[in-house]
Amino acid sequence: MDFLRKLGIEGVNPGTSTGTKHMESKSLSSSFTPVDGKKIANVTLTSKEQYEQVIATAQNAHLVWREVPAPQRGEIVRQIGDKLREFKEPLGKLVTYEMGKIHQEGLGEVQEMIDICDFATGLSRQLYGLTMHSERPEHRMYEQWHPLGIVGIISAFNFPVAVWSWNAMIAAVCGNVMVWKGSEKTPLCGVAIQKIVAKVLKENNLPEGIFNLVTGDRELGEWMTTDSRIPLISATGSIRMGKEVAKVVGGRLGKSILELGGNNAIIISKDADLEMAIRATVFGAVGTCGQRCTSTRRLIVHEDVYDQVKERLVSIYEKITIGDPLEPGTLVGPMIDQDAVIAMQNALKQAQEEGGTLIYGGQVLEGEGNYVTPAIVEAENHYEIVQEETFAPILYLLKYSSQEEAIAMHNGVKQGLSSAMFTLNLREAERFLSATGSDCGIANINIGTSGAEIGGAFGGEKETGGGRESGSDAWKAYMRRQTNTINWGDTLPLAQGISFDVD
Repeated sequence: MDFLRKLGIEGVNPGTSTGTKHMESKSLSSSFTPVDGKKIANVTLTSKEQYEQVIATAQNAHLVWREVPAPQRGEIVRQIGDKLREFKEPLGKLVTYEMGKIHQEGLGEVQEMIDICDFATGLSRQLYGLTMHSERPEHRMYEQWHPLGIVGIISAFNFPVAVWSWNAMIAAVCGNVMVWKGSEKTPLCGVAIQKIVAKVLKENNLPEGIFNLVTGDRELGEWMTTDSRIPLISATGSIRMGKEVAKVVGGRLGKSILELGGNNAIIISKDADLEMAIRATVFGAVGTCGQRCTSTRRLIVHEDVYDQVKERLVSIYEKITIGDPLEPGTLVGPMIDQDAVIAMQNALKQAQEEGGTLIYGGQVLEGEGNYVTPAIVEAENHYEIVQEETFAPILYLLKYSSQEEAIAMHNGVKQGLSSAMFTLNLREAERFLSATGSDCGIANINIGTSGAEIGGAFGGEKETGGGRESGSDAWKAYMRRQTNTINWGDTLPLAQGISFDVD
């Protein structure tokens, strides 16, 4: 395929890289497309010896990179953004082909990388610290921020390139170097990104080890999380995985940024613009075949408009085009693999066993690829399966009578990532966004749960992990704060008025 050639993807690809230098390995893994199940290419796996070489190279690179002025680091990130613009079309197709999201979403993911490069470039001149008045005369106090060192990035299959960029571009302008372990389900995306970044590194005569790639399974992730040479681990994945990362990294007093599960809900008020609400719900529920951490999983609808919303949803679902995500007009592509398909079927079975009613979809389509029809299930919020996040296009319909009840249902899950309410009632909107409203890290009015902009900090509360990435002041997580006090006088007064005279 032409897009593979443009990205430099070959039959066997280096899964271990320190920038422009690739490490050879006899151990291979294959990448298969969920579109039709065919093998795309092989990727070499990172050995323990190679991992040690990568870490050592990264440590040496940090000694150089941290001395580069932040605006100059931003210039390198700007060039990476420009290089991504050159490769947007083929990279978007690779994301689609290896992960399964439709081409428009693949292109959107690459655009997200470009946007974060632009954001980080501006941020490189805005790594501000505060100045404080000292209680002691002829003293000055201020704070500044320094890079941590190596940032370990563990990303998931559903956003195989964008989540890396949220971390890597911000961490880079902060003066850190990166070691990236992508998902073993989408390794070619990591290879392609590393090749693109390598062009910028080479053009600027930068040392090896600023942007590093390693490829492997859970054992490789364990090497990273237990490694005290990596002061920060940013991990995206399941709650189960996140709890283990938090335990291990916290046990060595390291830092972690956790972006874990979401059980996201939209509340539709009787005062909502129903057509707008339904359109947002459909994209949130079936976009990326329900495999976004911000996918809409629960729809909490006021009893006065419940039947109207249900009927309209079913009528739209009946017209959704499912198929090859590279084909124009396709709205829903395949799930990532057969395990995901089976998990969806098990969830639907459990929902019905608990008393739910499957009112549309849920079928596994015959033929090549991992295709399913998105499902709508009438259920109750307390069902065990509704309380869990199933990474699949399943939308649970729930009914409410008062906003207090709706918010209680909305918050009555252990995850806390993204949330939304559709209403034209100002009081309802403000209540949803207040301290007594949504308990999620992201709360929207008249916007769906899926599709966050890079300018705001992204992340969630409760078992979503509490981490923040991307915009706002999320950059502070990639740096260490230092408070400085300078005595420019000729006496030595002590704080709190302490007297300690020595003859």
